[in-house]
Amino acid sequence: MSAGILELDLHGSSQYQARIRINAALRRAGRDVYRIRLVHGYRGGTALRDMIRREYKSHPKILRLELGLNPGETDLVLREWL
Repeated sequence: MSAGILELDLHGSSQYQARIRINAALRRAGRDVYRIRLVHGYRGGTALRDMIRREYKSHPKILRLELGLNPGETDLVLREWL
């Protein structure tokens, strides 16, 4: 983890496994974590990416999703970094 960003590498995970890991990260994220970066990849298919963006866009702990320049990553923004 660097500067308030918790990174999860979800390569090779099923949607079920990814959900468990993401939900655990959301539960354990302390006040120092303002963003969870999910590395899901995209070349092997988009099932994980699509599930993450569909299911977590309206999660009560998530302020917003951010899609960066890398199409294999999705950031869950928990709070603004000051």
